[in-house]
Amino acid sequence: YGIAKKQVIFDRGGHACSIEHAAFVDKGVLANSAPFDGLTSDAAFAAIAAWLEKHHKGRQQINFRLRDWGVSRQRYWGCPIPVIRKADGTVEAASEFPVRLPEDVLVDGSGSPLKKMPAFYDLGNGDKRETDTFDTFFESSWYYARYCCPDADTQMLDGRARYWLPVDQYVGGIEHAILHLLYARFFNKLMRDEGLVDCDEPFTRLLTQGMVIAETYYRSNPDGSKEWFNPADVEVERDDKGRVLRAIAKADGQPVIAGGVEKMSKSKNNGVDPQTLIDRYGADTVRLYTMFTAPPEQSLEWSDEGVEGAHRFLKRVWALGTRLAGLAAITPGNAADCADTRREVHAALQKALFDYERQQYNTVVSACMTMVNVLNKLDDSPAAVAALREGMGIVLRLLAPIAPHVAHAMWRELGYGDDIQHAGWPQVDESALVCDTVEYVVQVNGKMRGRIQVAADAGKATVEQAARDNENARRFTEGLTVRKVIVVPGKLVNIVAN
Repeated sequence: YGIAKKQVIFDRGGHACSIEHAAFVDKGVLANSAPFDGLTSDAAFAAIAAWLEKHHKGRQQINFRLRDWGVSRQRYWGCPIPVIRKADGTVEAASEFPVRLPEDVLVDGSGSPLKKMPAFYDLGNGDKRETDTFDTFFESSWYYARYCCPDADTQMLDGRARYWLPVDQYVGGIEHAILHLLYARFFNKLMRDEGLVDCDEPFTRLLTQGMVIAETYYRSNPDGSKEWFNPADVEVERDDKGRVLRAIAKADGQPVIAGGVEKMSKSKNNGVDPQTLIDRYGADTVRLYTMFTAPPEQSLEWSDEGVEGAHRFLKRVWALGTRLAGLAAITPGNAADCADTRREVHAALQKALFDYERQQYNTVVSACMTMVNVLNKLDDSPAAVAALREGMGIVLRLLAPIAPHVAHAMWRELGYGDDIQHAGWPQVDESALVCDTVEYVVQVNGKMRGRIQVAADAGKATVEQAARDNENARRFTEGLTVRKVIVVPGKLVNIVAN
């Protein structure tokens, strides 16, 4: 109709783009939208909804769409469906509760045992009890509440459920988000309406863990099917970047095809038996590897070399603890005399505690590795022994949730007192983080040319002069006129010269 196109969403940088041949459908910044110009797509959504509500033209609403609940995955001991089919063809709800399933059943694999037990389903006068049962979803939708009072034998839930719920942390696969969690919310709201629980939502926080993935190898069969080979049964030649150049089956020496990395599964035959690794390295190594290799919400690509690396780190922890045990004859001095070591250890501890709260366990392990590296540099002086003992106690407590067996054994070996599971969580010594000196980056015309150490309380003039006196900075300003010196307190000095 010859109507001019008006673009109302620009790209994220706020720039118009061509809409002659296709609409711009990504999120961006609003334009040509009167009071909403300049807002991001997300901010504009909220602002427009608020405007509509303020002017009584609409309101924001969240719609939930429950999927049909299929009950085909039945077990005869599943939750009975309290329905009676009358002789005249009508259906009515059972009036006597609870409906108890028989226990003297014969399971022969030829169908539902309940349908072969007239004593259960035949009520006389042609009335028959429903023999179908609800599937596993029914029980798994409210199991968390029953955990609070598993011995309540006269009711579904008792007051303990109201005391303990909601669940503080739920950990599960992303596939739960569209089925199980929706059913659990439905059940929770039902139980709330019936006065069984007080909370509106069943779970406070959700963590969806990633998958464990591994390489796959296969051969194509004449009929089009594939024969999958376990990575442990394949000999692989790689280039310097780790890419597969050639793969052959160990059994017959014939080539196989690398199928890339996929989720570990029986169908792809790319699983790793944890027991084999536990027998070889111990359970703590396997736990540490899975925690360190990737954040919990991301996929973890399995690597045998990575498992060996985790094992080497635990051996270093053990060796450091053994060394400390061998220094028992030395009376510990004042750990504060090892100020640099304590500062690095408590800075790493501060980061580890923060990352534990964020559930970033891989960086918790990284912080522990940093501490072990720092502590390994200490000598055998009394002050160093005191700092080593303090630092080792911190490392072991941080590692205890991840590598409990090593941490427990070393904790007792070093005589820290109560078992480690009863020890207090390590606390950051704020005074240890105080530094007498500050490191500044020295730039010349915006390019880094060196670093300087100055007193933490040094004034701007002192910092500026120290930067000018830096040997490398002098070399790059030689023959030039210094026009300006910019000092960013505690961070950098930029010398502008031409």
